Amino acid sequence: VQVAESGGGLVHSGGSLRLSCSGAGFNLGDYSVGWFRQVPGKEREPVACIDTSGEKKGYADSVKGRFSIARDNAKNVVYLQMENLNTEDTAIYYCVGDRWDGILRLWVFPGRYDGWNQGTQVTVSS
Repeated sequence: VQVAESGGGLVHSGGSLRLSCSGAGFNLGDYSVGWFRQVPGKEREPVACIDTSGEKKGYADSVKGRFSIARDNAKNVVYLQMENLNTEDTAIYYCVGDRWDGILRLWVFPGRYDGWNQGTQVTVSS
């Protein structure tokens, strides 16, 4: 499904950002959502995911304890709250909506999907 990412920017190491994933003309609450990120020249990697109810959540080891995913179905948006950012978090961040099993497949094989949106750039300076 078509989604729109926003909220990226430039922050200093240790800073915070909140990214938003919005449904474009559809009810995002009907879909599980995954956040992924990619550094140019490297493979896309999973960051966090959440199911439709918001009860099931998953995080990559590299962001556990620093990032938090949540959804507000009334506002048709999924947030990725990022705390204590470091330079290794610099990347383009993408979100995608799918069934929960689809998100789990993307978690393992992000390279097998070619419907990514433009993403939002996060740059962390030292």
